Amino acid sequence: AMGLMMDGDTPYVLSDIADAEDFAGDMDFKVTGTEKGITALQMDMKVHGLPVNILRQALEQGKAGRAHILEHMLSVLPAPRDHLSQYAPRIEKIKVNPDKIGAIIGKGGETINKITSETGAEIDIKEDGLVTIASPDGQSIDRAMEWVKSLTEEPEVGKTYEGTVVSIKDFGAFVNIMPGIDGMVHISKLAEGRVEKVTDVLKEGQKVRVKLMEIDDRGRLSLSVKDARSN
Repeated sequence: AMGLMMDGDTPYVLSDIADAEDFAGDMDFKVTGTEKGITALQMDMKVHGLPVNILRQALEQGKAGRAHILEHMLSVLPAPRDHLSQYAPRIEKIKVNPDKIGAIIGKGGETINKITSETGAEIDIKEDGLVTIASPDGQSIDRAMEWVKSLTEEPEVGKTYEGTVVSIKDFGAFVNIMPGIDGMVHISKLAEGRVEKVTDVLKEGQKVRVKLMEIDDRGRLSLSVKDARSN
């Protein structure tokens, strides 16, 4: 910031003015920029116009002051960091299927309260599915983001999941692959060879790796254990 003090007809351009010069002076001229040029200007004046030579002097002094400050800044941090510090406050957004909002909130707000209490992040959800997560540090926001993604992820054909067997039938087994989403593994998809009984391969509560083969027009998921093993 440059200021201007007049001693009769003699002008004095001041650099880095303080409150006293700002109050008593005739100009408050702020210049921001980089070593390559100016990015913004702002000026307040108490005089009616400025000669070009005073404006030129103010810009030259501003350039010198800017270069001095940038030199010290670059000695501490010569280039932008390639990532934010894990302790830097952050805000991130993710768009989810509006039908999945209930999964984030949970019964009586139980799920969202658990996420915020365990991660320290704040979560705001809009009706269109826009989820905003704010946190005082990176680790907290990463945990909250992964939690939200796990609750709202859409099943993807061709992807392999770590699931849990939730029920056994004569024709196959139902496996939970993500919160609220189960798929069926037909007995023919349990192993390469013939399987006599589903319970020869799987048990309820067992963790199993499955591949999502198909989602039919009714939204039912067809899973395969043997195709997951061949990946």
